[in-house]
Amino acid sequence: MLTEFRNEPFTDYKQKDNEDAMRAAFEKVRGCFGKSHPLIIGGKEITTGDEMISTNPGNPSEIVGKFSKAGMKEAELAMDEALKAFDSWSKVNPVERARYLFKAAAIMRARKHEFSALLCLEIGKNWAEADADTAEAIDFCEFYGREMMRLSQPQPLTPWAGEENELSYIPLGVGLVIPPWNFPLAICVGMTTAAIVSGNSVILKPSSETPMIAYAFCKVMEEAGLPPGVLNFVPGPGASVGDFLVTHAKTRFIAFTGSKEVGLRINELAAKPQKGQLWIKRVVAEMGGKDSIVVDKDADLDSAADGIVASAFGFQGQKCSACSRAIIVADIYDEMVKKIKERTDKLKIGKCEDRDINMGPVASKSAYESILSYIEVGKTEGKVVSGGAKDENNGDGFFIKPTVIADVAPGARISQEEIFGPVLAIIKAKDWTDALDIANNTEFGLTGAVYSKNRSHIEQARRDFHVGNLYLNRKCTGAMVGVHPFGGFNMSGTDSKAGGKDYLLLFMQGKSVSERF
Repeated sequence: MLTEFRNEPFTDYKQKDNEDAMRAAFEKVRGCFGKSHPLIIGGKEITTGDEMISTNPGNPSEIVGKFSKAGMKEAELAMDEALKAFDSWSKVNPVERARYLFKAAAIMRARKHEFSALLCLEIGKNWAEADADTAEAIDFCEFYGREMMRLSQPQPLTPWAGEENELSYIPLGVGLVIPPWNFPLAICVGMTTAAIVSGNSVILKPSSETPMIAYAFCKVMEEAGLPPGVLNFVPGPGASVGDFLVTHAKTRFIAFTGSKEVGLRINELAAKPQKGQLWIKRVVAEMGGKDSIVVDKDADLDSAADGIVASAFGFQGQKCSACSRAIIVADIYDEMVKKIKERTDKLKIGKCEDRDINMGPVASKSAYESILSYIEVGKTEGKVVSGGAKDENNGDGFFIKPTVIADVAPGARISQEEIFGPVLAIIKAKDWTDALDIANNTEFGLTGAVYSKNRSHIEQARRDFHVGNLYLNRKCTGAMVGVHPFGGFNMSGTDSKAGGKDYLLLFMQGKSVSERF
C-alpha cells in the first residue's frame, strides 16, 4: 500500500557512518571524472564531434566530464523520437506512470551520497546544501507520482439528470525542459518528472555548467525502466539548439528556470506561432528574484540576523530565493548591522570536500567576474562592513568572501539588480510603512520575509508584501516540496508553484466528456 507523502529526511553528517559514506561517495564519483558522455535520444547513445567540458568550480583544472553537444540535426532527431514516444506514453495508465517515479526515487535514495558528492564537486555546494538538493529531487518524484494518481481519479462535477459527465486531464505533447545550474538535480528532476508523469515526453537541455548531474538523473530514469524516447538528453548551446527547440512547431510546452532575460526571450519566441503549429505553446517559467527580509523594530533581532545571514549566504547566495536585501527599521538599524556583520565574519569558506565549510566557490568564472564587478559597484553605493573581495586562500577556485554592504539606497543598482552571489545590501527604512514600500520596489516578486512581533504588521505583510512565497519570522530560503509551493510574481516568473497541488495541471489540459442517454 502506498503511504502518504512525507518529505525525505536530511542527513546528519555529524554521525560517523554518514560522514564515512559521504567521503566514500566523493571517491567513487571522482573515479568517473574526465570521461566523455553521449547524447541520449530515443534510448540510443549518440556522440558528436563537439564537446562541452564541465569542471569543478573549486578546482577549475579538474574535469568533471565531457559531453557531446547537440546541433540542429540532433535536436530534430530528438523531436522525432519524443513525438514517437508520446504516442504510446500518453496512453499509459497514470498509476503506472507514477510507479516509474517511485522507482527513480528509490534508486536516488539508495545513491543519495553519490548525488550529493556530485553536487559538491560539479557546482560547489557544501554538504548540507547538496543533501537538501538531493532530498528535494527525491521529494519531487514521490510527490508528483502521488499527485498524478490523485488527478487520474474521477473529478467532482455537478450532477445533471439524464447525462453521464466526466472531466479528465490529458497530456500536452512534447516539452522542452531547461533547468538551471543552481539546483541542478532538484529542479531538473522536478520539472522533468512533472512533465513525464503527466504523460508527456521530454527533451531535456541541461545547463552547460552541470551536465553531469542531469546525465546521472537520465541514467536513473533509464534504470527505472522508462521507455526509450520519453526522456531525451540533449545538451547544446542555448542560442542555437535552445532557440531551435523553443520555436519548433511540434514543441507543445517549455519549462524553464533561469534568468529573467532568458525567460523573457523564451516567452517571446514561444508566443509566435510557426508554420504547422496547432496550439498556443505553454511556458512555465521561474526567473529569479531580488528578495528582501524586513526587520521590524520589535523583532527578535538575533533570530532575524540568523535568518538574514543564512538566506543571504547559503550556497553562496546563488538561489533565486536568496536574501539579497535586508530592510531594517531605523530604530534598530545599527544594532542589526552589527549582528549581521558578526555572523557573516564567522562564516567558513573552503573546498566542498570539507564537511564543516559554510560557503564553497561560486558557479563559474563568468559568475565570479560578474559578482566581483557588482561588489565594486556596491563600494560606491554603500559602506562595506564585511567581505568585499575575492577569497585567495583556496587556490584557483572561484571563491568570494561573503559581502555585506550597509547604508544602501533603495534605488541603488545593488538594491535593484539580481547579483546572484554572496552580496547583501542593507537598507535603512524610516519606519514599518517605509520598509514595506521598499520591499515592494523591485520588478521581482519571488520570496520575502518579515521578522516582527507586531500582529497588525504581520497581517499587513500577508496582504501587501507582493511575493509568491512570503515567510514570517523565518528565513526566506528552504521551500519544502508539498509544504511551501514555490513560484513568484512579476518578473520572477509565471507563479508556477512547483511542489504544490496545482503544478501538474501546467503540463496537462482538461477534457470534458458528456454522454446523454
